[in-house]
Amino acid sequence: MNKCCSALPVAIIGGGPVGLAAAAHLLSKGESFILFEASNEIAGNIQRWSHVRLFSPWQFNIDKAAKLLLEESGWKTPILTDIPTGGELVEQYLAPLSNLPIMNPHIHVYAKVTAVSRKGLSKVKTAGRVQLPFLLHVTENGERKAFEAKAVIDASGTWATPNPAVSNGIWTENELALKDQIIYGIPDVVGQQRERYAGKHVLVVGSGHSAINALLDLEKLKEQEPDTTISWIIRKSQVNEVYGGQEKDSLRVRGELGIRLENLVRSSKVHVYPSFMIENFEKSRGQIHVVGYSNGQIIQIDSIDEVISNTGSRPDMSFLREVRTDIDSAIESVGAIAPLIDPNLHSCGTVRPHGEKELRQPEQNFYIVGSKSYGRAPTFLMTTGYEQVRSIVAALTGDWEAAEKVELELPETGVCNLSLSREESCCETEESDREKPIESTCCTVNPNESKNQSSSCC
Repeated sequence: MNKCCSALPVAIIGGGPVGLAAAAHLLSKGESFILFEASNEIAGNIQRWSHVRLFSPWQFNIDKAAKLLLEESGWKTPILTDIPTGGELVEQYLAPLSNLPIMNPHIHVYAKVTAVSRKGLSKVKTAGRVQLPFLLHVTENGERKAFEAKAVIDASGTWATPNPAVSNGIWTENELALKDQIIYGIPDVVGQQRERYAGKHVLVVGSGHSAINALLDLEKLKEQEPDTTISWIIRKSQVNEVYGGQEKDSLRVRGELGIRLENLVRSSKVHVYPSFMIENFEKSRGQIHVVGYSNGQIIQIDSIDEVISNTGSRPDMSFLREVRTDIDSAIESVGAIAPLIDPNLHSCGTVRPHGEKELRQPEQNFYIVGSKSYGRAPTFLMTTGYEQVRSIVAALTGDWEAAEKVELELPETGVCNLSLSREESCCETEESDREKPIESTCCTVNPNESKNQSSSCC
């Protein structure tokens, strides 16, 4: 990093698991940081789904540098095989980490970053750019402030910017007008929001783990409130494509989600609409009518009371207009990792190890990490983000050997559907090979190759 900026901190945007892990790694290297969390408490996005149980056990949810800092304060590691809820993740890990005396003074909550730039220069100007610090414009507790930093790590995530339910990805006036009847996320339908959904016709849109959780919670509600009606829209042509690896999944809870979902579908407690593309929403007499098409036929689903939309999220790039970025045009991920995670090419839940080199942006010392680095791709795991920031911090502190040595052990999903030719499907392996380290069973990627070619199926 520049000598002129050496006394400045590294700015971290986002106070979730990956942002706090970045702070822990910086502290372990003797570097100062300043962290901005937009919510009024740490890990604000996770607080929105605190009732949901993760499918990964503690061993995949705790960053190594953060663990060392916590243990120095007398913190006891949770049982690594236990599986926490979002609330437990915050209460037992992220909150204690953020409250450490070495950590807490540098964390700003209710502090939304509204713009990032080089001090005194627009994005267009090149000369002298790398010698200048970054300038972060922040609205903190309603007051506008500016902070300088020698590097920026954007770990702000994507949860707060969901995709619309309409299939073309465009927010329509009709959908926006239904904000009181559509929830984007995983509501607590058997807990705090039970009254909202009990005895109602509820439509779930989406085919990821969030949608599965919502459907399984609605099944519990229907057992208690039989008048509850469940409809489910998916864009996939076959519902069994949603079931995942089931018994083959290395993460037991993730596999069980698919098993329980299949049992729910077979029970006929849910009406499934496959290959359904939503064109618009209409409202009449307080109820929602969904207009769309399936296999070329116009279909309308009537008399819906509530919609739970789980069609993924997208990164907010609006406050990064004045920094130079390389973002994939299709899935809006960091450009170099797009071939590894493109859901158009494969459905693998894991990806070969990647670090500072792949996450490097045209703007020197600026990085996008965590789920935001994956853009609209749905396959991110926390442990991936931990390795990302470990590698980046090593690079920022001049330890290039550690930065380049990226190692990552991810649980096998048990499923890997490819839309590739035989020639492109270069890393198909026998079942016994899948027990080897991820790096040894996946193809390598040349970031300069076409982003439309997949290089990994693991």
